[in-house]
Amino acid sequence: MAVWSRFIRSGRGGVAILALAGLALVCACSRSDPQAALDAAANELQAALEAKSGGRVLDLLHPEFFARTEDEGRDWAKSTMALMFLRYKNLSIVAPYRNNSIDPRVSDRASTEAEVTVLGAEGLLPDNVNHYRVRLEWALEDKKWKVTRLTW
Repeated sequence: MAVWSRFIRSGRGGVAILALAGLALVCACSRSDPQAALDAAANELQAALEAKSGGRVLDLLHPEFFARTEDEGRDWAKSTMALMFLRYKNLSIVAPYRNNSIDPRVSDRASTEAEVTVLGAEGLLPDNVNHYRVRLEWALEDKKWKVTRLTW
C-alpha cells in the first residue's frame, strides 16, 4: 500500500490512473450494449425535456412517432412542448419509478414504463404539479433508440 501511495504522489500514478480510466471509458463506450443504450436514451429524453430542448427531444422521436392517436404525431409533440416550455420558466421531471426493458422476442423493440411527476414553475416553487403513468415504446433505428409511441 505504501508503494502504491508513493507511486501516486510521484505523479506517475496520476497519469496511470487517468490512462486506465480512459481505457475503461473506451471499452465501455465501444461495447454494444442495447440495454445501456436504452437506459441512456430514456435519461436523455428526460434531460432534454428539463432543459427545454425541443430539438433534442425531436431527435429522440421516431419519424413515425405518435401518442394516443395517430393525429398526435411529431407536430403535436412539437407544439405541446412549445406551449409547455413557454408556460414554465423552470421545468422538472421526477421519475421515482422507471423500468426500461427490451422485448425478449424482438431485440430492436423496447418499452419504458414509468411513474412521472412533472413540476412547472415560474419561480422556485412549483405552480403546477401533474402525475402521470406513462408508457414509451421504442424502436432501434441506426443503432439508436427512438420513441415510436407515447401513452399515458
